[in-house]
Amino acid sequence: MKIRMFGYILILVITLASICSADYKIVWSSIDGGGGRSVGGQYILTGTIGQPDAAYSNSGNYQVLGGFWPGGALCFVDFVDFSKFALYWMESGSGLPADLFPDDLINSDDLIEFVNLWLCTCPYNWPLK
Repeated sequence: MKIRMFGYILILVITLASICSADYKIVWSSIDGGGGRSVGGQYILTGTIGQPDAAYSNSGNYQVLGGFWPGGALCFVDFVDFSKFALYWMESGSGLPADLFPDDLINSDDLIEFVNLWLCTCPYNWPLK
């Protein structure tokens, strides 16, 4: 009886260990065949389901990307954005694109906001793009 119980416990431990070590990931995928627009309050969601995904292609100032719209698959906050941010360092005034912490000053508060987004997908209406 003790050997059988030990066997059941061993199987349970092995099963739990395999579940806990599983690799979880979100894969980039698309569904082709539909689309539309949904509006609720201040939010608008526009879907483009139904057109085939375009592979990444660029020429001059133009890019064609498949996938999600704002930012796109290849828009990450990186050194290019940092160089644009640095151009405005310590300036003041309204409407500056690097004013990520909206106080009409480009200072350490804006830098903290920038660092929090580092290597993440560009937020909607990313001013440094």
